[in-house]
Amino acid sequence: MKLIIIYDRIVRSKEYSSKNRVRLRKQEDPFSITNEQRIKQEQAIGQLITIRIVRRMKMFTKKDLIRLIIPLVIEQILAVTVGMADSMMVARVGEAAVSGVSLVDSINVLLIGLFGALATGGAVVTSQYLGRKDEKNACTSAEQLIAAILVVSLAVMAIALVFRKPILTLLFGNVEADVMMNAQIYMIITSLSFPFLAVYNACAALFRSMGNSKVSMTISLAMNLINIMGNAILIFGFGMGVAGAAIPTLVSRIFAAVTMFILISNRKYIIHIESIRNFKLNMSMIKRILRIGVPNGLENSVFQIGKILVQGIIAGLGTSAITANAIAGNIGGLGVLPGSAMGLAFITVIGQCVGAADYDGVKYYTRKLMKVTYLGMVLINVGILFLIPAIVKLYNLTDVTSEITRQLIAYHCVLAMILWPSSFALPNVLRAANDVKFTMVVSMISMWVWRIGFSKLLVDLFGLGVLGVWIAMTIDWLFRSICFIVRFLKEKYRTMASL
Repeated sequence: MKLIIIYDRIVRSKEYSSKNRVRLRKQEDPFSITNEQRIKQEQAIGQLITIRIVRRMKMFTKKDLIRLIIPLVIEQILAVTVGMADSMMVARVGEAAVSGVSLVDSINVLLIGLFGALATGGAVVTSQYLGRKDEKNACTSAEQLIAAILVVSLAVMAIALVFRKPILTLLFGNVEADVMMNAQIYMIITSLSFPFLAVYNACAALFRSMGNSKVSMTISLAMNLINIMGNAILIFGFGMGVAGAAIPTLVSRIFAAVTMFILISNRKYIIHIESIRNFKLNMSMIKRILRIGVPNGLENSVFQIGKILVQGIIAGLGTSAITANAIAGNIGGLGVLPGSAMGLAFITVIGQCVGAADYDGVKYYTRKLMKVTYLGMVLINVGILFLIPAIVKLYNLTDVTSEITRQLIAYHCVLAMILWPSSFALPNVLRAANDVKFTMVVSMISMWVWRIGFSKLLVDLFGLGVLGVWIAMTIDWLFRSICFIVRFLKEKYRTMASL
């Protein structure tokens, strides 16, 4: 009876080749074979099942996951803290300053997203090589990633510096003069930090690929301290306004990039950078990285362009709407911290499972980590809901702006608990399994149809103001969630091409 059950499982299993399944099905009865054949078959099946179990046990223990995830959560908290600190400190200068910073940040997020997309492509490739136990190619991919991302970031910096005013005018139209002045100052200084931020992102992604997120967390802590202390000194001590918020950002990113590059050059790590003098371009490796990075970059770029266009709609609603949207956006970033952290964890965990061809592990760890993601999202957003009055008081806002801000934060908290994990964390599972084209197409369609189209409809036709934009945003989340959940349940990752 035991052999019949095992025989049935092996025939039905998607893990084994069709050749094996055909061979087994041709036998009408597993007991019609000779004793010697039966013994060999049972031993082979037992070995395959043992390999399956051992492989999963060796991938990630509970301790491994905790060691990976906790620093990621802390790092995301620190990242959001920077935005909140900048906004609160700049708010003391005036709403025009907050609006100027907000407009530029929406552009910066688009440009920085390109670096993040390339870093993700590199992280997926290195994670898969580590899953295969191919440390040499993992190191090679790391070197090529840093070289590629540095070139791209330098080009982006040059474009942002030269065309800053036309870009701002094209995207946001004729905003108030003081808002435009603050926006230009902030854009000049933050653009200079792009190459440093790109190198930091690449190195941080590489450390996460190794399961070592503690390093990037520690550097992020130092970077945030430099930023916050610099803001306090330059804004309040020297009265430098928007420039006082931008300069510490530049300095902190320089520090982070230099420190991370020195660390990733240490040969004690599985992934490390060899001597710069001996560096050579490896186009085949760069193509592997770009195969993940380019679709991811296009997806991210279209997403951020859509957000900028939506920002343009909000800009036409007045300074109160712009300010409320910026502050609620920062608090909303805090509300999605667990999802953001788990999204990064998925790249490492699922990437290594795919590299090891452990597709049952992909399914197991995705379900396990998604449960943790939802739990974290509920806890943090319920906490924010109770703290909304206290949070709004931290900003120097008018009564009208305060009311709009409260409304937006509350709406975001409720919907984020339900939809955000499946719409933004889950697709990283698909990306880590090389299913990047599907996520790109879904994201593009959803952004242009639901977020942009419905924002225009709800604002212009129904007169819902900035709340209409946020309603359209959550419709976008719902569409993404449905598409990504269905895709994952179909288990397409089992058939996607590996490295």
